Amino acid sequence: MGRLFGTDGVRGVANADLTAELALGLSVAAAHVLGEAGTFDDHRPVAVVGRDPRASGEFLEAAVVAGLASAGVDVLRVGVLPTPAVAYLTGALGADLGVMLSASHNPMPDNGIKFFARGGHKLADELEDRIEETYRGHSAGQPWNRPTGAGVGRVRDYDEGFDNYVAHLIGVLPNRLDGLKIVIDGAHGAAARVSPEAFARAGAEVVTIGTDPDGLNINAQCGSTHIEKLRAAVVEHGADLGVAHDGDADRCLAVDAKGEEVDGDQILAVLALAMRESGALRKNTVVGTVMSNLGFKLAMEREGIDLVQTAVGDRYVLESMKENGFALGGEQSGHVIILDHATTGDGTLTGLMLAARVAATGRPLAELAGVMKRLPQVLVNVPDVDKTRVATTPALTTAVTEAERELGGTGRVLLRPSGTEPLVRVMVEAADIDQAHAVAGRLADVVKSTLG
Repeated sequence: MGRLFGTDGVRGVANADLTAELALGLSVAAAHVLGEAGTFDDHRPVAVVGRDPRASGEFLEAAVVAGLASAGVDVLRVGVLPTPAVAYLTGALGADLGVMLSASHNPMPDNGIKFFARGGHKLADELEDRIEETYRGHSAGQPWNRPTGAGVGRVRDYDEGFDNYVAHLIGVLPNRLDGLKIVIDGAHGAAARVSPEAFARAGAEVVTIGTDPDGLNINAQCGSTHIEKLRAAVVEHGADLGVAHDGDADRCLAVDAKGEEVDGDQILAVLALAMRESGALRKNTVVGTVMSNLGFKLAMEREGIDLVQTAVGDRYVLESMKENGFALGGEQSGHVIILDHATTGDGTLTGLMLAARVAATGRPLAELAGVMKRLPQVLVNVPDVDKTRVATTPALTTAVTEAERELGGTGRVLLRPSGTEPLVRVMVEAADIDQAHAVAGRLADVVKSTLG
């Protein structure tokens, strides 16, 4: 059996891969591992548990809560809130751990479990490994001490979480959004209530789409993975800009007044300049990933801002930021981390900060995003292949070498296994879009034939 934890928690098809038994068992194991690590410091532990609106989240939440309470952990159940809200509340309430049930941008049948340590930070790989080891031990019959009587955890709903989180978002904004009309696509997900409320309280006129979750429609042809509806809505309503979230609202993509997409790299570029201007861009550095568009790198060089690149995954961006004292980082996909105000990517906060820059400068988003020119970049997802053999298949290595030779110094190639789905991502960047498509198509065919 492979490692349960991926780059962003444990994910799988709910009730098939990710069962109630697994959710309960992992929660018990997490409580024990964190307790053994000294997290609870001989006090009665408290956990914050939240979820996105997926139907499966209802029974998985019940399983997680049961597991934690059976291990002696008191539970504050915050209901449907974004991942960054659970992270924030874990820190703000002084909780010992947080648990978020979501599969982010994945289709509705999937779900996931993500644990946060005290302070709202993602767990280290070593702790995830110990949780998995403990879970497997329990599953094999290894006994564990079960509290009884007053020792069992107590469970209560924490309805104040919504207002506390929105108040936090408004409290860190540098200026209000009065005079802006903004379309928000909530992906029928965890931000369906939070994001419109936050933007409205900040002074914006808000138009909403994708804000009617029914448990089945999350990410369905909406949100940051299907931005075409937002593009049309911004133009239709004559809005200044639009903001799109994914299912758990830890990411944000934007659309300018003409309906043109503004991706995570462009958002990072805009925020980097704004933070440098205000003195908040520590060490004059922004953190990106190897997937960052070459145009972003060139723009930062031109503006005199240093760029540090990490492996793909917001956890690796965050690790670099924390280790080196950087304040801003993120991914092209829209995960943006503003470490002074959040411990993880926060789509609502990112959208608010972007809109605040538009309001403060009086410049349209298209002009602000024009600080960088995106070079043509083609991304092809190749599903149903053995992603573990990407780096060890000679024919694939040869194909990549030939592609890089063809592109020369005007582009680059990146193949990487997805950390959350059973597929391989083929990225090709080139000065010419047709060439990028052609090279990406050939490489995708090789991936399919050699790893399928």
